[in-house]
Amino acid sequence: MRAQEKIIPHASLKSWREKVRADGRKLVVTNGCFDLLHAGHVTYLEGARQAGDLLLIGVNGDEGVRSLKGPGRPVNCEADRAVVLAALECVSAVCIFPEVRAIEFLRIAHPNVYVKGGDYTLETLNQEERKVVEAAGGRIIFIPFVPGKSTTGLIEKITRL
Repeated sequence: MRAQEKIIPHASLKSWREKVRADGRKLVVTNGCFDLLHAGHVTYLEGARQAGDLLLIGVNGDEGVRSLKGPGRPVNCEADRAVVLAALECVSAVCIFPEVRAIEFLRIAHPNVYVKGGDYTLETLNQEERKVVEAAGGRIIFIPFVPGKSTTGLIEKITRL
């Protein structure tokens, strides 16, 4: 399957999820900016994929990234970030969502498993996201970061060149 075919328009997410559910497949969901893809991201996503049958990534839209990361971000536009993620073998589908927080995205995606990075705990996770996942019977797991791998660190390194 070509990468572009794995990108699900936000308006089609509900019907895509219903098909996954009807097929009896276990859906793993994660989300983030994924601005400059690096080895830490790939390791994280491969680990997330192991928790179920399909991996859906929710990608923050450009405005959401600016709100979260500041006026100089994103480095790559949302469409480019989505297609790069979709090209990874471990990724089943990608959906760009417009909000800063993934609450509505998670409500529609209805994950069996929600994966977040090791910088989060159940207590520091956005509690509305947690409530949406747990209320739907999903579980939340955390995957440790790869030391020394971060988009912020990569951008800082590039600006020093």
